[in-house]
Amino acid sequence: MTRFGLPRSARLGRASEITALLREGRRQRMPHLDVYAAPSPAGRPRLGVIVGRHRQTAVARNRLKRRLREIGRLEVLPRLREAGCAADVLLRARPEAYAAGFRTLRGEVLAALERLWSRVC
Repeated sequence: MTRFGLPRSARLGRASEITALLREGRRQRMPHLDVYAAPSPAGRPRLGVIVGRHRQTAVARNRLKRRLREIGRLEVLPRLREAGCAADVLLRARPEAYAAGFRTLRGEVLAALERLWSRVC
């Protein structure tokens, strides 16, 4: 059976790791997302997702989290691995992200990574 989840080794799991990335990482603001990136102390690319409540239902929050994790799994992590870049990337949803479609979110994440690329890798 094929597993489509994000492997544990590719996740930012601890609150301290996320807090450090928010404090020390480079940020790129997009209309629907804030993308943070910094060199990874773990020596491999990792991904984190933050989705606030923003007066939305649990169903809407979980849908947005699934979309962002999938973008990270299919687009962000493979690009970082191919480039040999050990970076931590955090996708933080803004309230406007709930109304955005998958293609819009994907385009914004990729555009933000292109802008952050030279400063992180």
